[in-house]
Amino acid sequence: MTGPKLNEKSFVAGERSGTKATARYVRSSASKARAVLDLIRGLDVRSADEVLQFTDRHIARDVRKVLASAVANAVNNDDQDADELFVIACFADEGPTLRRFRPRARGRATRINKRSCHITVIVARMSDDRIAIIQARQERAGGSTGRGRPQSSAASRRARVERSRQQAAETDTTDDVVDAEIVDEEIDEVEESTDITDEAVEEVADAEEETDNDAAEGSASDEAGPEADQVDDAETSGEAEEK
Repeated sequence: MTGPKLNEKSFVAGERSGTKATARYVRSSASKARAVLDLIRGLDVRSADEVLQFTDRHIARDVRKVLASAVANAVNNDDQDADELFVIACFADEGPTLRRFRPRARGRATRINKRSCHITVIVARMSDDRIAIIQARQERAGGSTGRGRPQSSAASRRARVERSRQQAAETDTTDDVVDAEIVDEEIDEVEESTDITDEAVEEVADAEEETDNDAAEGSASDEAGPEADQVDDAETSGEAEEK
């Protein structure tokens, strides 16, 4: 009797852990494929697809195709919901190696090993608790429709744009209030400086008037001075003659 397939997350002989898809004879080494498969193991299919989409490795495109095939098998053959699936297991087995030779110096030859691998991805339905957590997270982020399913990227983009516009409008309103307060403060400062200037002008005008009055009084006293001296001299001479 064949034992359980532990790499497929089967712990009982003969049981089926999920829905799988396999790509055979992929022209890449198994070690390169395993480096990418380690990134998506245990993720939900939506997150796994996003990771593979932005992974900068050539083998990631083949792994993404295998993941899409596994999801399609689960939806069409097992009547599963694509939004409730996750990658329960994924592995890469070594395939046949094509041996080639490269000519080298002094009549020698070097072997070239063109390796291949078999990529397998297995998806299964998540537990109810995990589905509830994911749905709650999506609703909290504003990314779910009325049925609790994740909304499309276009709808999500529209929601982000609307939030950005609201934030921009609030910021503009705050800036207008601040600008109005600054303008009022500047007007008050200008009025105060104007009052101070008017007071200074009045003080200067008063000082000039006082100076003009003093000058007029001084000139009047200077004009009256010789005549008073002449009168005093006449009186003095008259008194002398009488004596």
